[in-house]
Amino acid sequence: MSVYSMTGYAAVQSSSTSSGSDEASQQHLHAHLGVEIRSVNSRFLDLAFRLPDELRQMEPALRELLLAKLKRGKVELRVALTGSSTSSLQPPSASTLQRLGSLEDTIKSWLPQATLLSVADVLRIATNEDKKPHDHSEELLKLAQKALKDLLSARQREGSRLKDMLTDRTAQLRALSAQVVPLVPKLVEQQKAKFLERFKDAMALADVSSTPESATDRALTEATSFAIRIDVAEEVTRLASHLDEIDRLLEGGGELGKRLDFLIQELHREANTLGSKSASLELTRISVDMKVLIEQIREQVQNIE
Repeated sequence: MSVYSMTGYAAVQSSSTSSGSDEASQQHLHAHLGVEIRSVNSRFLDLAFRLPDELRQMEPALRELLLAKLKRGKVELRVALTGSSTSSLQPPSASTLQRLGSLEDTIKSWLPQATLLSVADVLRIATNEDKKPHDHSEELLKLAQKALKDLLSARQREGSRLKDMLTDRTAQLRALSAQVVPLVPKLVEQQKAKFLERFKDAMALADVSSTPESATDRALTEATSFAIRIDVAEEVTRLASHLDEIDRLLEGGGELGKRLDFLIQELHREANTLGSKSASLELTRISVDMKVLIEQIREQVQNIE
């Protein structure tokens, strides 16, 4: 499965909402539908709809459509209906004119003094007579499906870029972790040598002779205690385990944002422990570099579904 970002945008438009040849269809020939979907990151799935009044009844169907494909993100779907027949004057149909003429004759037969219909009266009555509600539901759903497909493609492309970036950062963390392993034995040897040097200096100042064996034993004891304090083998092992799991999740794809959030918290905990056990500037530098990389991962994971 692919890795999906929660960030994406898609927009589609319909050239017309009707292609029929009859007069009623031609009245809606210049009505245009536009569907726009945009999404950003969010902890949960948050849907918002901006629909014109004549399409408000379509919200449940559109919500169901989005719920079937999206799992996380703040998603806004906008629908625009422009250039409808209500904004332009349409010629009356022949049947409407015939009916008006018949009604006028009937009225005149009963009320000879009644005023004849003017052109404006005919247009006003005919417009109200001929105007029939146009059902945009089917066209809207088709456009929404296409827009959703385009949005998913955009989120997949962005997710692929995020995956490459995260894989690069995990590789850098592995490299830093590998630098830690040989440092610990080296630091222990340095600590042992320092203790022997201080021990010899103290014996010289006190003008007390001591056997090399006792000094060596004390140095080994101090070195052992120091090695226990700075031992980071467990932290390095857990770091490797968490990085393996992150790579596995990225390779598997799907809904992994929340699981990655948890693993990043664990990575940060191990990096902090490395820093607290640091006995050299080199270990401190590695710990800081790890934290920088982990923070970069955290920022990008916020966009993964």
